Amino acid sequence: MPSEPKHRQISRELMTEIAAGRYAPAGRLPSESQLVARFGASRPTVARALRDLQEQGLIERRVGSGSFVSRRAPAAPGALRQLGLLTPGLGTTEFFEAVCGELAGLARVHEYGLFWGGGSLAGAQGDTSPEAAEAICEQIVRREVSGVFFAPAEQAPRARDVNLRVTERLQKAGIAVVLLDRDVVPFPARSPFDLVGVDNFAGGYLQADHLLRLGCRRPVYLARPLSAPTVAARIAGAREAVIARGPGAPPDFVRIGDPADRSLVRDLTGAGGADAVICANDHLAAELLRAFAREGVRVPRDVQVVGFDDVRYAGLLSVPLTTVHQPCREIATAAFRAMLDRVTDPGLPARGVSLSPRLVVRESCGAYLHRGEGGE
Repeated sequence: MPSEPKHRQISRELMTEIAAGRYAPAGRLPSESQLVARFGASRPTVARALRDLQEQGLIERRVGSGSFVSRRAPAAPGALRQLGLLTPGLGTTEFFEAVCGELAGLARVHEYGLFWGGGSLAGAQGDTSPEAAEAICEQIVRREVSGVFFAPAEQAPRARDVNLRVTERLQKAGIAVVLLDRDVVPFPARSPFDLVGVDNFAGGYLQADHLLRLGCRRPVYLARPLSAPTVAARIAGAREAVIARGPGAPPDFVRIGDPADRSLVRDLTGAGGADAVICANDHLAAELLRAFAREGVRVPRDVQVVGFDDVRYAGLLSVPLTTVHQPCREIATAAFRAMLDRVTDPGLPARGVSLSPRLVVRESCGAYLHRGEGGE
């Protein structure tokens, strides 16, 4: 397969930078000689790339002055400067609220419309039912948007089938798709769509490795039924950390259930039970902390707990939660840039952008007890 022409590579990269706000409206682009040096291309190649941007209405070229970003920077002829956002259960998930809020800001600053499938941030997509996701998809298709940011549904029996139908519907309508956080197929498989999120395998490894370094010997991983592929990736990472530091994960390393189930909670900490619980997300960890408190289990003295997401309330819980931070702003920025590339060149190979996670250490993991700061 022939490689992409150099002039198209240059014009695509400059277009992405313009849309991302690197050059202000009416701002001057680097000179042709600067672009020649930057891209290692000939002057005619750079001139053709600039001519492509000019024909799309993205820049203005002024004789004797250089190239400048168009004040309105309209999209390519025939394209609509409107994108869609499809995130089932948006109002119930702080992580997606943060990412989608950042996407809305990026769209507004760069003069794109962003259709939420009903209008309100928390209300329009707060329904997590599969039927709601497909209904919002149809609304978005009718708006003839250029692309859709899609966070696939989870924790519903028909979620996977619905996610596949939604992406198929968008694909048939000629709408670009960028997946947020998770894929529409089980881990470790990959679908033919761009995917932007945190490196969940690395995040799971961080969770388990931190506890093992603190001396935990019987960690378990707790997740809800029908969780997203991201959770499977986190479990795989945690399992790898356990294998790296010991004889391997026991057969019952992964526990699937709900902290509202008292038998599950008692089983976790009974005789020979876990000395640490790695939770798939912060919401699950918060519920587990409450369940432990009801059972008289002391965190972190009796059992240590870590979460994933670093939501706003993680540090405000009765026992501040050690967790993995998700870089929401960076995820949104990477997703927005991926969308611009996808809309500009639908033939690009599907790409995955995995941002690095970061561990935030608080009291729930017992780190401060190990330093002698948690006396009775």
